[in-house]
Amino acid sequence: MQNLNFELIEQLAAVRATSGDEQPMTNFIIDYINQNPNRWSKKPTIHTGGELFDAVVLEIGNPKAAIFAHMDSIGFTVSYNNRLVRVGSPVLNEGTLLVGADEHGEVEGKLIFKNDQIYIDFNREIARGTTLTFKPNFRKTEKTIQNCYCDNRLGVYTALEIAQNSENGLFVLGCYEEHGGGSVANVVRWMWEKFKINQTIISDITWVTEGVKHGKGAAISLRDSGIPRKEYLKKIIALANQSLIPYQLEVESAGGSDGTEIQKSPYPIDWVFIGAPESHVHSADEKVHISDLMSMIKLTQFIFTKLQVHS
Repeated sequence: MQNLNFELIEQLAAVRATSGDEQPMTNFIIDYINQNPNRWSKKPTIHTGGELFDAVVLEIGNPKAAIFAHMDSIGFTVSYNNRLVRVGSPVLNEGTLLVGADEHGEVEGKLIFKNDQIYIDFNREIARGTTLTFKPNFRKTEKTIQNCYCDNRLGVYTALEIAQNSENGLFVLGCYEEHGGGSVANVVRWMWEKFKINQTIISDITWVTEGVKHGKGAAISLRDSGIPRKEYLKKIIALANQSLIPYQLEVESAGGSDGTEIQKSPYPIDWVFIGAPESHVHSADEKVHISDLMSMIKLTQFIFTKLQVHS
């Protein structure tokens, strides 16, 4: 495993791609692959567009397992008179800087409250339907990284890191996770019909809670609002123990991921969530420990490689 590419991590977080507006991230991923051919052990076949819409699926070798990571983020849609409608569930901190663009140019202003509604403070009326996102502010210390959209650009980064070092595998960079929309359900159908893959890992970011802490390794979720199949979990935990990589076990009653969509599908596909925990969730200041991100990448890669062999 190479050292972390913090430049790429910062670039991923800066792409404006909320749920329903993922095309900028689709383009970024494709450009990254095409412009960095020497980073790949085996060049992937890229599937996107058509029935997949804006999702990007990377096919490498003879895939027997898949990693899912959602590309979209939370954000806002401009309504009337610069009033804002939330995309997903962003934290509403007055004064947070928001950015975007409409046909008249770039937009940057502070989130404000007015008459129990949320607005952007800007010097002109912004075109209706304009998407706004948190303004990036990448901060790195010896132990942590902090920025908007660690969820889930770090999951995308993890998938790309593993894909670059894989001889086989399917890597699904999906849409609409933060707001719902059926992207994953559609990809799951396509994946099952084309590859009959029934083993998946969800590469996403989770929460720091009373039972999941910073600096203790990536979390393997035993359940959230969805419940993975127990026999598959046993297999994953056995592999995690075999890896000797630090990890934590998570049990939550709420929250969800692409795994929830997989579970609701009519296809016999197992899933498990593996992700680094973050604090300041869904804000412009999400924080993740670097050691937990390293655990997330190494653990996911170890388990994923084993799943390819023991399908």
